[in-house]
Formats: sequence, structure tokens, C-alpha cells
Amino acid sequence: MTRRELAVEQETSVDEVDRIARAAASAFHRAVAASDITRSSWLRAVADAIDARADDLVPVAEAETALDQIRLRGEVARTTGQLRLFANVILEGSYLEAIIDHAVPDAAPPRPDMRRFLRPIGPVAVFAASNFPFAFSVAGGDTASALAVGCPVIVKAHSGHVQLSRLTASIVRDALEGAGAPEGLFAMVEGRGAGIALIEHPSIAAGAFTGSVHGGRALHDRAAARPAPVPFFGELGSANPVVVTAAADSARGVALARGLAGSFQLGAGQFCTKPGLVFVPYHSALEATLPDHVGPPTRRLLTDAIDAGFRSGLAHLRAVPGVELVAEGSSGGSGPQTVVHAVGAATFSEPAFNSRLREEIFGPATLLVRYSSDVELRDSLATLDGSLTATLHHESTDDISAVLPLLEDRAGRVLFEGWPTGVSVTWSQHHGGPWPATTSQHTSVGATAVRRFQRPIVYQDAPESVLPAALKEMNPLRIPRRVDGKIGTPND
Repeated sequence: MTRRELAVEQETSVDEVDRIARAAASAFHRAVAASDITRSSWLRAVADAIDARADDLVPVAEAETALDQIRLRGEVARTTGQLRLFANVILEGSYLEAIIDHAVPDAAPPRPDMRRFLRPIGPVAVFAASNFPFAFSVAGGDTASALAVGCPVIVKAHSGHVQLSRLTASIVRDALEGAGAPEGLFAMVEGRGAGIALIEHPSIAAGAFTGSVHGGRALHDRAAARPAPVPFFGELGSANPVVVTAAADSARGVALARGLAGSFQLGAGQFCTKPGLVFVPYHSALEATLPDHVGPPTRRLLTDAIDAGFRSGLAHLRAVPGVELVAEGSSGGSGPQTVVHAVGAATFSEPAFNSRLREEIFGPATLLVRYSSDVELRDSLATLDGSLTATLHHESTDDISAVLPLLEDRAGRVLFEGWPTGVSVTWSQHHGGPWPATTSQHTSVGATAVRRFQRPIVYQDAPESVLPAALKEMNPLRIPRRVDGKIGTPND
């Protein structure tokens, strides 16, 4: 199936967006009233339904995205694994951050009984990503984490995989209906205009987005400009810097070249965690060896827009004086050539060129930044924007006390002796970072992703009968809580 034969979006009308958003608002209070056990069953039902239809979903995804079946089947497993993780997260209960401070009448001044926990914020608009047609799309992590806490979800489908989005949405809807979830809890819209109408609709309480800086910033600004602004959790652009010390290059440069090549070419460079900037010493073994591992992408890029953006980004990069071509893959294959460029750290740090050199180029390319001294390395790192990740390859004899804080200030995840592609879905994961990596301090991957869609509420001197179960005196949910300043578990 060629790109011209693929399905195109059918613009959802503004009136239909309004109807869908109102239905989500109606479903919200019923979802809030549902127990964690009930909501957990909804997530498991969706996961089971997607697993059962994997043989139908994967060929559609392959035709629309040109990603291979091995990658796509792995992504289906990640997607259903995410759903089941969030089902476990809400049963464990610490996500509610339940806190009880009992009254102290004889304090000066007297202290009331106060009980705090996190409650869902309302319907969420989820904008699907292009590069993960399952894990960051219709039934991806944003959808799973919002549904887990009781927030209805309206997905704006990505134009790069329309047929897959429709099929996935129908599976999700049917699974939720079969599990007894309230009508209106999940829906999908198509088209740019529908996406704008959605983020501006008064029933929408938050937005979640994975995509470009330009598109994410535009939606973020619309969310902030509403009469009642709402939070917008966007994952945008990330260069994901890698630092290779001189000692590490001397000891392991050949192996590091192999690892870098595998990482930046993975998925034709279409990972948000692709290492796009690699700081290496002049005359490095890594640079000398890297051309041996550079090849063409096996398939076309995900969309025409991504392909055009990749070529435009390379043109801007090559226009900078001092940028050199280090390696270029053969012209075979249906995608663009894989390329490696290099530039000196002094040029990289120049204000006239720095913004162009540190821009993310989404696709099979990376830029080596050659440094001649530790001072030159630190000066270059100090110019970087925020990223999802930062990686450090060093030896035990290296003094990294000056470099590490520069990376910590600019990334949400700092890796040692590894490569950033591949994001494990765990309790401890943080997939976020300073602007432009994300628009907030929260993660879009891992257990704490649910925190985006919750807000604190305190009940003061409330009668036991009206308290949510998480705050009742006898802890009927058996969840971890902080009581009078001490963290306790049901077994304490």
C-alpha cells in the first residue's frame, strides 16, 4: 500500500465535537464514583481486547506506518502492558496521596481535622503521536493513565495512521461498553479543526500531546488562552545529548560507535529519545569507527511531513559554516539516507549558530560535537535546551563533578554507560524534561503519569459519611496513607 492509497482523515464537525465533549462531561462523575477495582477492570478489558485483535491491528499498522511487524507486535505488548500497569497502580492506592491530620483542639490556634487526597480533573483531550501508533496513540499511555484515575478521554487521531486509529478506537469502545463503563467515557475525533475545537471546548479539563515543538506550542497556547485555562501536558522536541569523555573514548570508542549507530538509527531515527547530539573529543575512536555502522533506513519515514522536516533540518544544519559530513549511508532503500555530521564545540557554542545546531532533526541523523578540552565541553553543554534524556559515558578515573550537574539541569532522565532509546514502563520511569522536551514537570510514561490528571482537594471537619473511601478513618481501601505526619501501610 503506497502512501497515496492510505486513508485520509474525515474531519469531525464542530457540532459533533461539542456532542462528544458534553457526553464526556456527563460520564465524568459516573467514572469518579466508580471504585478503583471497577476502573481497573475497565483497563484490563481494553488490554485483553487489544491483545485478542493483535493479528488484525498489526497488518493495518504496518501498511500505514511502514514499521515492521516485529516492532509493531512489541509495541502492542507494551501498550497492553501499560494498561495493566495502571490497573495495578490504582489498586495499590498510593497514587491518591491520601493524608490525614486529625484535629488538635488544644493547639494554639486550634487545628481542625483535615484530610487531603487527589481527585480526577475531568475529561482529557489526547493528541495521538505519529511514531508510536499503539503506545502513544489511541489506546496509549495518555489514554490509559487518564482513564485509570476516572477521567474520560477524547482522542484526536493522528493523520499518519487513520485506519489503525479507527480500528483501535472501535476495539476500545466495545471493550469499555462490555465492561460496563459509562457511555461517553471514550471517543475519538479526526481532523485539525476538530483538534482545535476539542482543546478549546469548555468541558475539556486538560490536554495531552506528543509531537513537534511547533504543533505542541500552538495547542499549548490555545489551552492557556481559553477563558478558563487548562493544563496542557505536551512532549515536544528533544536532542538527547550524549557525552563521551576522552577516557571513555580511548577505552571503548569502537564499542561506543556500534552502540550509538544502533541507537540513532533505530526505527529510522524516529524515536523521541534518539541521541541527536554526541559530544566527543577531537580525533575520537568513536568518530573514526562510526561510518562502518551507518546504513540506509530499511523503509520510508512515517509521514510525508516527517520526511520533509528531516530534509529541511539537514539543509539548515549543512548551511552552518564548519559542519562536516562524517558518514552517509548508501542511497538504497525507500527512505532518506542515514547521515552523521560533525562540528567543533567552538562553533557549536557561537550564538549565531547554536540555535540551529541544537535543533532536533527527527529521522536517521546525528551530530557529533568535537571538543578539545573540558572547558570547551562544559561551555557547549551550558548552551543546551531541555531534553528528555542525557547520557554520560565515562571511566571511573574521570572527574564528572562539573559535567553531571549540567546534564541534570537539562534532562528528565540521566543515563550512564547506555543509550537512551527504549523507555521502560515502570513505577520509577520519568519521560519528561525542561522545555522544549515537555511543557510540564510531569512524566508521560510510568506509574506517576496519572498525576497529570489529578488535583488536590481537602476535606475540613467533614462528617465520616461524606468522606471518600480513601480518607475514611478505618481505611477501608487498605491503601498507604500519611496520618498525623507518619506514612503508614495497611499492615502497620
